[in-house]
Amino acid sequence: MDIAPVSIEDEMRSSYLDYAMSVIVSRALPDVRDGLKPVHRRILYAMKESGYDYNKPYRKSARIVGDVMGKYHPHGDSAIYDAMVRMAQNFSMRLPLIDGQGNFGSMDGDPPAAMRYTEARMDKSAHNLIADIDKETVDFKANYDDTTLEPSVLPAQYPNLLVNGAGGIAVGMATNIPPHNLGELIDACCALIDDSNLSVDDLINDYVFGPDFPTGGIILGQTGLRSAFHTGRGSVVMRGRTNIEEIRKDRMAIIITEIPYQVNKARMIENMAGLVRDKKIEGIGDLRDESDRQGVRVVVEIKKGHQPEIVLNQLFKFTPLQTSFGVNMLALNKGRPELMNLKQILQAFIEFREEVITRRTIFELGKARDKAHVLAGLAVAVENIDEVIELIRAAPDPQTARSQLMERKWRAGQVEPLIELLDEPDRQVVEGMYQLSETQAKSILELRLHRLTGLEREKIAGDLRELGVEIEEYLSILRSREKLMTLMRNELVDMRTQFATPRRSEIQEAEFEHDIEDLIQREDMVVTVTSSGYIKRVPLDTYRAQRRGGKGRSGMSTKDEDIVENVFVANTHTPLLFFSSNGMVYKMKVYRLPLGTPQSKGKAMVNLLPLDEGENISTVMELPEDESEAKDMHIMFSTASGGVRRNLLSDFTNVKANGKIAMKLDDGDSMVAVSICTPDDHVFLTTHNGQCIRFSVEDVRVFAGRNSTGVRGIRLADEDRVISMSILNGGKWTADERDAYLRYANAKRRGDEDVVAEGLSEEQVAEMEASEEFLLSVTESGYGKRSSSFEYRTTGRGGKGIANIETSERNGNVAASFPVEEEDEIIMVTDGGQLIRTGVGQIRIAGRKTQGVTLFRVAEGESVVSVSCFRDMGDDGEEISEEGEESPSGEEENQQQADQSADQQEGESEGAEG
Repeated sequence: MDIAPVSIEDEMRSSYLDYAMSVIVSRALPDVRDGLKPVHRRILYAMKESGYDYNKPYRKSARIVGDVMGKYHPHGDSAIYDAMVRMAQNFSMRLPLIDGQGNFGSMDGDPPAAMRYTEARMDKSAHNLIADIDKETVDFKANYDDTTLEPSVLPAQYPNLLVNGAGGIAVGMATNIPPHNLGELIDACCALIDDSNLSVDDLINDYVFGPDFPTGGIILGQTGLRSAFHTGRGSVVMRGRTNIEEIRKDRMAIIITEIPYQVNKARMIENMAGLVRDKKIEGIGDLRDESDRQGVRVVVEIKKGHQPEIVLNQLFKFTPLQTSFGVNMLALNKGRPELMNLKQILQAFIEFREEVITRRTIFELGKARDKAHVLAGLAVAVENIDEVIELIRAAPDPQTARSQLMERKWRAGQVEPLIELLDEPDRQVVEGMYQLSETQAKSILELRLHRLTGLEREKIAGDLRELGVEIEEYLSILRSREKLMTLMRNELVDMRTQFATPRRSEIQEAEFEHDIEDLIQREDMVVTVTSSGYIKRVPLDTYRAQRRGGKGRSGMSTKDEDIVENVFVANTHTPLLFFSSNGMVYKMKVYRLPLGTPQSKGKAMVNLLPLDEGENISTVMELPEDESEAKDMHIMFSTASGGVRRNLLSDFTNVKANGKIAMKLDDGDSMVAVSICTPDDHVFLTTHNGQCIRFSVEDVRVFAGRNSTGVRGIRLADEDRVISMSILNGGKWTADERDAYLRYANAKRRGDEDVVAEGLSEEQVAEMEASEEFLLSVTESGYGKRSSSFEYRTTGRGGKGIANIETSERNGNVAASFPVEEEDEIIMVTDGGQLIRTGVGQIRIAGRKTQGVTLFRVAEGESVVSVSCFRDMGDDGEEISEEGEESPSGEEENQQQADQSADQQEGESEGAEG
């Protein structure tokens, strides 16, 4: 026996390629024409062959699986049954092909019952996939053991590949096609039939708007689906449909009514519960599944004090309530795997339908001609009935009779006009005479006597005329491609009428992040931060304006050892930067902060930000809502030890969830403030002991890195520290020009309308008025004053500075100092949690080194620790007593006015600049 040596490398390569192609072509990838893999095609064909139609009784699934496995698909009963089960699941298929009875699984991942318990039959939609298969519309091939034939493709009447989608993993390639809306696809096919030059963009914009999942849900944005439609690859972001309801008094809940496609509902709920247990999502009080036969309903009950929109945002981020579908539109096209775009798939289907209709028409034409051929013979016999009867009676046997009928020529009669349609060029009518074929002679001999009655004779003639019309129609279809395409279009429209349903998946234009923010109402919030790291936001409308010198109201409930450290007003969409004691920076938007009441203490920032043990937030800074507006701006840091550093703002706009390094700090130092600035601005530092310094931003070079300590901004005395930093407008004026303007401006403020700015032109005065800012300084004892920015001369960086406000025994040390405008309001907070809101316009303008007037009557033993400024939101400025508080009596009101008058006289009598 001869044994030929073979290279193992060549044999492995050849064998593996054969195996790979077998998996690709015969198992894993669908055909672009009918959208089916071989196992699905064999299931439907076997059911059709056995007569398991939609209008007939159900049959045991085990029987169907047995037929498929025995005749066509010898790969195991479980594989066949799993494929059949999926075709019956209305949450997996956009247009189910199997009508199942029994347990066929659920969205919770429950497995179907065993095949011996369930029953099934073809769905009506499946009949339109397999219709006309017996009219030679598709090719057949031998089954696995050459005992019967099976179709290589089904003559699908709608683009099933896109309607129901497909998924499969082959060798070296995979497919993942989402389901689409049948009505949209048929509209697109009709449009391509009318105009084959339509582009993919035309199809997307006018007809196929995106996938349409059987479970509904929402598709976010069009970037991914447009990529998929154009290239065959893309990622579609989808999320469940939710709404927020009030389930009972003061208790809100998120109701999930639709979940993303192919998401296991039970596993999703389990994942949510795990995140709540691990405290990664807070604010969920209860979680339950109330789904039933009517649809999905998952209730996420929200705890009091938590905002449902924030919880919903977290569910989208951390759970499968939002997921993505990776589109990979790979299918077999003419036996070869091909990555196709939307137009290519639809065109391949249209070409296939054109071939199917052509082959069906040819088949029906042949059948019609065969039937007409027989009827033509009967019509000739009826036309010559006496001669035919006489010939048959004289014939000794049937064979002789048949031969004599074929040899003789008969009067054609009414058959003559139809001869051209009967496809019989060898038997033309000559001088009205017609010669019968063997088939016609045989049918005449088998003719029953009742067909010779007058009514039956007329019926034969009528049938023959009708067949003539049918044959003419078939021939016209085959002669005219336009007519064939019109027929295809009408059949597609009929499919849409029968099976099209409204779109289930909504497509939203906005991408995820923007879409979530659209759920958050734009609202001004008072953000309050305590020294121990608690933060909250309270609607600004909660606070009402009072006149200066009022008693204030409770601004925050704090622990005995805790004090309110910072308070500011920001929009819910404002991004915030959180600078920590370790020199890290974190980013979060205001709407993500916990919503509270004026009396609530808020939530620990350690639960909001990924802080290390012992790390706390020292500075919270606002960014412009549109960060592109500050693309040319810089950021200035200041520390308690007097250090400053300047960086580009772009170094801090892209902050990930785990934060990034902001600034290197020496031991014992802390970050005081961080502000946005430009090179034309000035830096204004104030100290606890009443000193201040003003220098140009350009005196601080731009640092390339973030891991540095910066340079000296002010030289501090012993026991002194920087308590605030502000950014002022630039403007280079000489000392004489500042003094001249101040004399002029102070005289005008005192009511002298005839004052003249000596030494200054009108243009200079106007320019200085436009650039003048007023600096509000507030002491720990509640005193304060406004001073013109021209009172503070510009010096070099690193000096000792000048006096800012008198720090007497009455005033105490400085709590805050920053620029304000006439229409602004301020909120002052004490370390005991008392808060007052008052208008800046009620605070008089005074010299730089004065004691100021009473702004806040603080309780004994308390000190002002935080002062925040914001724009007046429309209050009339009148003192309004809070609900539940008594309005001051007339005597008390007179006393307050007297106190304010005394404060004003006291402030005016204070000394000038030291």
